[in-house]
Amino acid sequence: MKGNIDRSNLPNHLAIIMDGNGRWAKKKGAMRIFGHRNAIQAVRESIEGAVELGIQHLTLFSFSTENWSRPQEEIQALMELLVQTITSELSLMMKNNIRLSTIGDIKSLPTSAYEKLTEVMHQTSTNTGLTVHLALSYSGQWELTRATQRIAQKVSEGKLRPEEITQVTLADHLDTAGIPDPELMIRTSGEFRISNFLLWQLAYTELYFTEVLWPDFRKEHLFAAIEDYQKRERRFGKTGEQVKP
Repeated sequence: MKGNIDRSNLPNHLAIIMDGNGRWAKKKGAMRIFGHRNAIQAVRESIEGAVELGIQHLTLFSFSTENWSRPQEEIQALMELLVQTITSELSLMMKNNIRLSTIGDIKSLPTSAYEKLTEVMHQTSTNTGLTVHLALSYSGQWELTRATQRIAQKVSEGKLRPEEITQVTLADHLDTAGIPDPELMIRTSGEFRISNFLLWQLAYTELYFTEVLWPDFRKEHLFAAIEDYQKRERRFGKTGEQVKP
């Protein structure tokens, strides 16, 4: 319950792998897109819950680079749903001071989706509350590969020496540069893996897995995950005695 949450110990950045839409639809004897359409409420409630708690960053794994291999009709339906959703939710984003951002290769998206995303990102760019980061055409391996290419280009141009490359250098060339790493990552649907999501950033993230399928995910499930997070001792390689106040 929200009332049990310690507001002084919130994750500044929450990441979610939204999994289970297809299985949810299959259980109801419907096509996969039916599950995707019914997942919009889960997205809305997760955002509302994050706003109510005062969380600053919410990253939603929306479409991976691997998802391009899905049937073309499903991809097309997903992209149309993306455009419809961000269009219909714009007024709520403005009302709740929410800024929309993306990570991933969004230029690979259909033109209509790319243009609507950039339009809404511009319209919400001055909002100062929760930032919602949509991971679109994204994977951790793709991101690390591109960051390496960017660094290698600087080395080849003489702007950077190999011995100057540090962990900070790599982090600064990721799509998430300037964004704090997630303290908590939630995955729905009972799967116990991170599926190529934020591979660098999840190094010390607390992982929370729930069997709830994404279309059924509500604020109460979000709050339960945060309550669980607050019971954990985050040591970052140190001993328990070292991190105790």
